[in-house]
Parts: sequence; C-alpha cells; structure tokens
Amino acid sequence: MFTHFFYQLRREGVPVSITEWMTLMEALAQGLAESSLSGFYYLARAVLVKSESHFDQYDLAFQKYFQGIATPEQLLDQVSKWMENPLPAKMFSEEERNEILNKLGLPNWESLREALEERMRQQDGPHHGGNTWVGTGGTSPFGHSGFHPGGIRIGGESHGQSAVKMASERNYREYRNDKTLGVRQFEVALRKLRQFSTRIDGAKDQLDLEDTIDETCKNAGQLKLIWTRPRKNSVKLIVLMDAGGSMAPYAQICSQLFAAVHRSSHFKDLKFYYFHNCFYELLHLDASCSPRRAVKTYDVMHSLGSDYKVIIIGDAAMAPSELTMIDGNIFWDVSNEEPGFTWLQRLAKHFPYNVWLNPIPEKFWDRVHGSHTINMVRSVFPMYELTLEGLDQAIKKLMVRK
Repeated sequence: MFTHFFYQLRREGVPVSITEWMTLMEALAQGLAESSLSGFYYLARAVLVKSESHFDQYDLAFQKYFQGIATPEQLLDQVSKWMENPLPAKMFSEEERNEILNKLGLPNWESLREALEERMRQQDGPHHGGNTWVGTGGTSPFGHSGFHPGGIRIGGESHGQSAVKMASERNYREYRNDKTLGVRQFEVALRKLRQFSTRIDGAKDQLDLEDTIDETCKNAGQLKLIWTRPRKNSVKLIVLMDAGGSMAPYAQICSQLFAAVHRSSHFKDLKFYYFHNCFYELLHLDASCSPRRAVKTYDVMHSLGSDYKVIIIGDAAMAPSELTMIDGNIFWDVSNEEPGFTWLQRLAKHFPYNVWLNPIPEKFWDRVHGSHTINMVRSVFPMYELTLEGLDQAIKKLMVRK
C-alpha cells in the first residue's frame, strides 16, 4: 500500500529506508493511523522522517501524492446543486467516532478516487445524512459536514485542518538543511569550528574549578586538581574561493560567504585567497585574480603549518586540460609548469585538514557539464554541498584527528 508515496518521498529527497517503510506498514496494520488521512500524515512523518530538516520535503511529497483528496475542484460544479440546503454539521461523540473507526477500518486511498467515480456514475440526485452517496451530514466517505475518517471532503468547510492543507502550507520550509547558506547561517556554522576546538585541541592547562571541587569532595576532602583546555580558540583557517567564469551564477552566495568569513572573529588566524577554476603556482589576494596581487602557493605552504584547516569553495567544473596539462591554465598569458591536479594533491598533502564545498547540488555532480573534473577533484578533497547540511558535515570532517 502507498508504494508510489514511498517513491515520491525519495524523489523529494527524504532518505526513507525499506526498514522504516516496513515499520510504517506494521503501524498501519495495527490501526495507529486511526483510519484518517491526518493520522496517516503524522504517523508516516514520525516513522519515516529522521530529522526536522526533512519536514518540508515530506510535506511536498505528501501534497503531491494526496492532492485532490480534499475538495477536488473539478467535481464541485457537477455536485454543487446536490449540496444545496445541506444538513447542519453533525458533531459526533467520541464513542460514535471510535465505533465508526472500528467498523470502517483502514482506508485504501489508492482506490478511493475509483469509488468516487463509481458513485458519480450512479448518483442522480442529492442525498443527506446517509452513509454511501455524495451528500452532507452523514457518514458517507464523500461530501461534507459529517464524519468519515478516510473520506474525501467535497465542498463545505473543514472542521479540522486537513492533512493535505497542512502539507501545502509548508510550515517547515525554513527547517530545510539543503537551503543555500546566507551570511548569518554561515557565521553560525563557522562558529562550530571554535566550539569543537575548545574540546579537542590544545593542552589542558586551565584549572576547572567546578570539577576540582567535585572530585575533592569525592576524594574525602583531599585536594584533587582537575585541569581542562582553555576556552580560547586555537583554530587556524584558510579559505580558498573560486572566482569568475562558471562561478558567476553563484556570485551572490560567494559574496555572502566572503562577508561572513571576514566578520568572523573567533579564529586564531584566518587567511583568504582566490583562484580561478584551479590553483597553480599563484594564489590571488582578490577576486580579480590578477598576477600583480598574488602570492606564491609554495610560499603559503612553507609559511603556514599543516595544522591550518582549509575550506575550498568552487564548482570544480572546468576543462579537463586545466587539471591534466602543463600550461593548461585558462589564462592565455599565465603558464603553469605542472598540471593543476598536481597542485591539488600537493596542497591536500600539506594541509591534511581540508574540505571542498560545491554550490552545485550533489545530485548533479555526475551529469552536469564538468562532471569529469568534479570527480577528479573529489578524488583529492572530501566534497560537500554548499548547504547547511553539507557545511555541518564538512566541519565535522575538518575536526577529525589525522
């Protein structure tokens, strides 16, 4: 049941596993959805969605799959006359609702539309208060102002917010973890580097007063000193950003990242360099990538220790010759004596704490123009999407001890 819904969730990017899907089927068989679409909405979300960051994708999938379950507009004209002079909305007691739930059991949404079409072929007039035909005030699965746990509301007003309507409102749009980063989000994410460093980097040379008191008490009053790492940040960061060319569509986000990085004051040291497509003998000091404002890549590696963490931002999409050939540099008047791929390997070896953030969505990496070079770069640097989730993963990677 709902097999197409499973695939719709996967298409929207909700990472649903077969095990979770089978758990949902077991829950449905036990009646935990209470035979209602709203109950199914919450039950499926609780079982299938592991993080609130995927709530919006879940709502999109739900809306697309169940669209039309509530008030199909194409049917309103045909049945509008049948709905004239409806019965007053009937309020069912909790006992009556439970009795109906137990009697009707689990609805089959995939056959519900077929049943409605059959009713429309057979019905020739209005019906009110019944349990079969399209009408009002009864327990029929088709109509309004009555009660049916798995029905299609046609016309009227909802007495409780429908699941499809809740999904269409997309209340969790801002929870998405694949949302492109802005200045504030990037600042917050970068701050995690500092939080991690206070726990795992540096010598324990600062007295932890609370733990000292606690351990002294446990030690029958005999003083026992507990030392901890200082709160000052020890993270040193290098940011390399691709500028121009195929990165032009991402100019705005790159500008935001530039602002966020330079507003960050929680690094022990911060270096910022530019390159175009691939870096060779020179790293540039501004986005113009002019040789007049550049430093030698060798000088950077010789002057900065291997404890620096490197974040590279670029789409990695370029001509293969830029990575594989001598003088493959895209600038006509700038030569390179070694292939770009050699420089990528050299920098990655010197700075082992490195990640590459790609603004192209990961699902396109294998088929977008430049996929060959993207995969070559991925063989050297761990690559992540330039999204909230991607940045979180990249930061965790940077903090792993080598």
